[in-house]
Amino acid sequence: MPPPADIVKVAIEWPGAFPKLMEIDQVSASVCVWSLANHDQFALQHADSSNFYITEKNRNEIKNGAILRLTTSPAQNAQQLHERIQSSSMDAKLEALKDLANYSRDVTFAQEFINLDGISLLTQMVESGTERYQKLQKIMKPCFGDMLSFTLTAFVELMDHGIVSWDTFSVAFIKKIASYVNKFASDISILQRSLAILESMVLNSHDLYQKVAQEITIGQLIPHLQGTDQEIQTYTIAVINALFLKAPDDKRQVNGIHHSLSLQHVIRAQRAINNEMAHQLYVLQVLTFNLLEDRMMTKMDPQDQAQRDIIFELRRIAFDAESEPNNSSGSIEKRKSMYTRDYKKLGFINHVNPAMDFTQTPPGMLALDNMLYFAKHHQDAYIRIVLENSSREDKHECPFGRSSIELTKMLCEILKVGELPSETCNDFHPMFFTHDRSFEEFFCICIQLLNKTWKEMRATSEDFNKVMQVVKEQIMRALTTKPSSLDQFKSKLQNLSYTEILKIRQSERMNQEDFQSRPILELKEKIQPEILELIKQQRLNRLVEGTCFRKLNSRRRQDKFWYCRLSPNHKVLHYGDLEESPQGEVPHDSLQDKLPVADIKAVVTGKDCPHMKEKGALKQNKEVLELAFSILYDSSGQLNFIAPDKHEYCVWTDGLNALLGKDMLSDLTRNDLDTLLSMEIKLRLLDLENIQIPDAPPPIPKEPSNYDFVYDCN
Repeated sequence: MPPPADIVKVAIEWPGAFPKLMEIDQVSASVCVWSLANHDQFALQHADSSNFYITEKNRNEIKNGAILRLTTSPAQNAQQLHERIQSSSMDAKLEALKDLANYSRDVTFAQEFINLDGISLLTQMVESGTERYQKLQKIMKPCFGDMLSFTLTAFVELMDHGIVSWDTFSVAFIKKIASYVNKFASDISILQRSLAILESMVLNSHDLYQKVAQEITIGQLIPHLQGTDQEIQTYTIAVINALFLKAPDDKRQVNGIHHSLSLQHVIRAQRAINNEMAHQLYVLQVLTFNLLEDRMMTKMDPQDQAQRDIIFELRRIAFDAESEPNNSSGSIEKRKSMYTRDYKKLGFINHVNPAMDFTQTPPGMLALDNMLYFAKHHQDAYIRIVLENSSREDKHECPFGRSSIELTKMLCEILKVGELPSETCNDFHPMFFTHDRSFEEFFCICIQLLNKTWKEMRATSEDFNKVMQVVKEQIMRALTTKPSSLDQFKSKLQNLSYTEILKIRQSERMNQEDFQSRPILELKEKIQPEILELIKQQRLNRLVEGTCFRKLNSRRRQDKFWYCRLSPNHKVLHYGDLEESPQGEVPHDSLQDKLPVADIKAVVTGKDCPHMKEKGALKQNKEVLELAFSILYDSSGQLNFIAPDKHEYCVWTDGLNALLGKDMLSDLTRNDLDTLLSMEIKLRLLDLENIQIPDAPPPIPKEPSNYDFVYDCN
């Protein structure tokens, strides 16, 4: 008879004694202190590096083979540490703060320590308690730095549980933390914690944003980007993003400076950019481009003289009308006729009143801004394009005005201007951090590409949409190579001429050619099960290798990870928390928790996931929803995932469905199946090259009238 489901075999450590192997009931594990006097002063906790306490909420998570430790209760431990950190002995105080930083990761301990007004005690120590040691700093610098580092670490861990509101902190505390950002630039741990605190303050409270913004500016943060520590650079960009995100629109324009030289130092360093840094750069890229949204959604006012003057300036630069006197001797009708002719040459749809071309949003006034930037900063190229097209026949001219408007709209769609940054995306483009006016320069390169492609296609006005499609394909293909600079992007486009695009399209069509003849379809049906089995084995092998997943919450992006992998016999899922992102595979024995595959009841995705039904910011994020999946087991057990990207999402959902004997339905499986089927069929048909395969099998010939031609060997 199998043992009850709530009975688990564990080892329990006792200070000063050998560990004991015993069976405990999960229902009573949190009060498993049988014969001890004052049992309310004791509790069980995990004996691994987490040191998390066993409570009513998490006791069901105890697994067979777990190692537990009998120790003082969270309340007792919190009371002792509360007293120890106020010790007059520097050594005792330092050791107590080190223990506090470690225990504060556990929400049960954190709740007890906060109930003792522990947060206030830590803030007082930061505001004034460390002042008494300032005089000793020169002779006890390592001790002072460690003490402050552990204090700030404990504070960050306690606040991350979301128990205490960020609105309760004083200006004195904010000033002290802001001063650490400048004062302790050489002390990595203090600087890192200080930046993390500033980021959380800004993101979690509007009032605190205003106070922080008064104490520290983006200019003061820039020097930290020029160091060599990538983690400090990541936290610095995170604070810049937070200030950027919470700033009012008018201040955001001022703060929205790329500081391209500083960011080039980050991007062009000789080391690889980690995922967190890539995410922060992506967020900064999105927030920077979102500054364009206001102009993109602003219609031109045909009655606004200042806006109309921009159009006059475009005409003046192109046709050198500057020398014309303001009070021309010609009639008003003659000048209007001349303006209409010039606006037609500039490629506007409305020749009489070009302002009407900019009333559509998007791209609104942003298109006119781009045109003026191109005319002023790339004047030779601008004049050449306008004059080239004005000298062509009407049907072959590339309309500069119309092209610029449609191109601006296309670039906004490609860069997703106006959309909020995703919690999980790392897709940034290094070239946009190499110039303070990167979007305008991006436009200038692309408008010249459009004119070049127009000529290569020998297009007419009827081909306008076809040209725009080709240009979009050229831009997208060049962006996928992640050029490190705008010049490199330009050279990539040079190699993607219209002729090259046609070759690529033809090659892709040949590779994706779908043979529809009956023999080929029958062959596909025959070999499809083999291909699906091959895909299934690949998915399961990837699950055996395992994946590192990031822990996310609604407060801020965390540097916390957990790893999950399938056992080689495909019977158990091993998982557990990690301190940092691993460089390779994580061995099974270092993952504390296990889930038998036989216990899995279902795999759900997207909105059906339990962690996506909870209230919070993640629920509103479409991209996170698309990467979320959960394993449901037992009566109410669940294992929640947010995949690092779409590829890993498909691999894991396919692999889990394969383990449960269900069909693999992901887009990745469909693509792999199409690719592998096509390759296999082409390999099998190599000997039939240039031979026409009939739609129907050849007819079976009639039987001969006699079999006299048969020779009997016997």
